Amino acid sequence: MKHTANENTTQTLTRLIKALDAKHPVTITYVKSDGSTTIRTIEIYDIVVSAAGDILLKAMDRESGESRSFRLDRLVSYTVHRTEYTVARPASDEPKARPAHGLATVTVLYPVDCPITARVQMLADALAA
Repeated sequence: MKHTANENTTQTLTRLIKALDAKHPVTITYVKSDGSTTIRTIEIYDIVVSAAGDILLKAMDRESGESRSFRLDRLVSYTVHRTEYTVARPASDEPKARPAHGLATVTVLYPVDCPITARVQMLADALAA
């Protein structure tokens, strides 16, 4: 188990991008908006940056089978598993739903064949812009 307090955002993001690339589920301890803590096993399918500058993990929740978004800065700890994804994700050709009022997201695209460190740097550059 990795505690996010013991590593910087780049290290956490690098490990989560690796999990996304390898299609490995991740168990997270997460602080919800009301301050309570929850533990979920998720299957990440996208990482985006919101208009407010927050890094969001878009993932399928294994318990409910629904798509959820998690802010990276609210992760307390995480464990990357060695198993494979089991929950069906939204089809890539489905039209994406419009964000709710006051919440806009920006998808950061990065080449798949690019090394992890280069992709993390591209994401960091996009955040700085």
